[in-house]
Amino acid sequence: MASKPGILTDWPWKSLGSFKYMILVPWAVHGTYQFIAKGTGERDSSYFLILPFLLARVLHNQIWISLSRHRTAKGNKRIVDRGIEFEQVDRESNWDDQILLTGILIYASRMTVPQASHLPLWRTDGVIITVLIHALVVEFLYYWLHRALHHHFLYSRYHSHHHSSFVTEPISSVIHPFAEHIVYFMLFAIPLVTTLIARTISMASLTSYIMFIDLMNNMGHCNFELIPNWLFTIFPPLKYLMYTPSFHSLHHTQFRTNYSLFMPIYDYIYGTVDQALDGTYETSLRRVEDSPDVVHLTHLTTPESIYHLRLGFASLASRPHSPKWYTWIMWPLTLATVAWTWICGHSFVLERNAFKKLKLKSWVIPRYNFQYLSQRRREAINGLIEEAILDANKKGVKGEELNGNGELYIQKHRDLKTKLVDGSSLAVAVVLHSIPKGTSQVLLEGNLNKLAYAIVHALCARGIQVNVASKDEQGKLKGSLNGKYGGSLILSTIYSQKIIDEAIWLVGDGLAEEEQKKAPKGTLFIPFCQFPPKQMRKDCLYHSTPAMIAPQSFNNLHSCENWLPRRVMSAWRVAGIVHALEGWNVNEYGSMMFDIEKAWEATLQHGFCPLALPAI
Repeated sequence: MASKPGILTDWPWKSLGSFKYMILVPWAVHGTYQFIAKGTGERDSSYFLILPFLLARVLHNQIWISLSRHRTAKGNKRIVDRGIEFEQVDRESNWDDQILLTGILIYASRMTVPQASHLPLWRTDGVIITVLIHALVVEFLYYWLHRALHHHFLYSRYHSHHHSSFVTEPISSVIHPFAEHIVYFMLFAIPLVTTLIARTISMASLTSYIMFIDLMNNMGHCNFELIPNWLFTIFPPLKYLMYTPSFHSLHHTQFRTNYSLFMPIYDYIYGTVDQALDGTYETSLRRVEDSPDVVHLTHLTTPESIYHLRLGFASLASRPHSPKWYTWIMWPLTLATVAWTWICGHSFVLERNAFKKLKLKSWVIPRYNFQYLSQRRREAINGLIEEAILDANKKGVKGEELNGNGELYIQKHRDLKTKLVDGSSLAVAVVLHSIPKGTSQVLLEGNLNKLAYAIVHALCARGIQVNVASKDEQGKLKGSLNGKYGGSLILSTIYSQKIIDEAIWLVGDGLAEEEQKKAPKGTLFIPFCQFPPKQMRKDCLYHSTPAMIAPQSFNNLHSCENWLPRRVMSAWRVAGIVHALEGWNVNEYGSMMFDIEKAWEATLQHGFCPLALPAI
């Protein structure tokens, strides 16, 4: 939002939310109907092609979003070495409004202007006129319009909204107040209206010009340099005719330079070229990929979870993962991404963060949760994980956090310098400190794992009674206690029927829905697993999976980790970071467990905070 929002700041359909697309439905349906129902001589192909053109623009923008986020996460050729935050993602979530406005204007023009219907596919004279008018008229007028928008009166009311994005992404290019967009549309309409009046317009000149604007806007707002130096070496005058991401990035960091649209010639003519342009461009081209100190190795969960990655849909990634109705209608694309991940044979960089002295990255193993559960796929997945570990070791990574134990890889590669941390100790600590003070007994439900054994041991040592519903589980847990605290481990088949004030259930994977239904009203479910249980009871409380709130100084955090809230990170991920900050030169894998309280205290000292318990 601008510092002093002016009139017509908000878009007219803001209150409609996702239903804003319904505005185009009547036109789209009518255009499709006439294309199918009318004969070859009567149908208007240009009318029918408007909707596919708009969808192509959406896809084009999304490709740029994904490409830019992947490249800036890797780090090579990055321009501005800063991150973005949730506030910027929220502000830029309406980037498709300008595509909707384009559709409305094209459809309305087709209905009201006779020359705008039955457009030919191609006219050479119209394409040439469009190019000339853009270069000689639009670029010149935009330069002076842009300078006017930096006057304090207009800047504070309108253009400051765009400049709120100090570090730009491709979609930052179209984030403006509604009134400012109207002026831009009037400016960019000059070549189109001229060719329309001259009857030289065609579908090619119309769509190509708009796609050209999209292409240059997206390219110029990438935070990485992608224009090679050899282009300017071969043809030196090109620097006056085409800008680069470095050129426009300086405009966002310096504010009073580099006002041109796509052709810097007018900045050279009027002396507003930033003096640091050549140095910034060369430095960005030479920047190599970051070598992280800590790598968080994760994987996909459900097929639609790929849309929630920060490389996918930015607005979805910035919110906790939850089912969305529109992902069901995208099943062809979902199947295509599943096929791609099946073929993809390497982990890829998802996210780049910085905290204190550490450079952090998240790498994704391109496999889904159901594939991890398959015995047939286990060997192939282990191979992908092993490859990622060796790659991290080669890059000098200090610590790598695994969503699983790393015993297999330590035994196979005993010369690893990278420390493997499965984060179990901190996950156990988070669960223990989530249990309300004064609790005298808990019920343990779900599959037993490394965390379950450690939790039971710690609770029994504190004198807290642990109830289990299975005699087999009781026997396994008692065996792990080595004869200690056995009196605190109780086989209880009536616990779920007891009426107590505060029922605490510690739950892991495999919690049956029938068991949840037996819980007394007001029961607090505290998971010790990585995946949250399905919430079957509205009269009970469900705590988060083991996680902690990241400090505000944790840089470039603008996507949610699966179903966790904003700025909340899983305990397993946090553990790897704290491990590296403390310089602990040990692995945590297999049956090995780091000191639980030591891990907890160190985590708090570094600014991570526990989540508050849910309240009715």
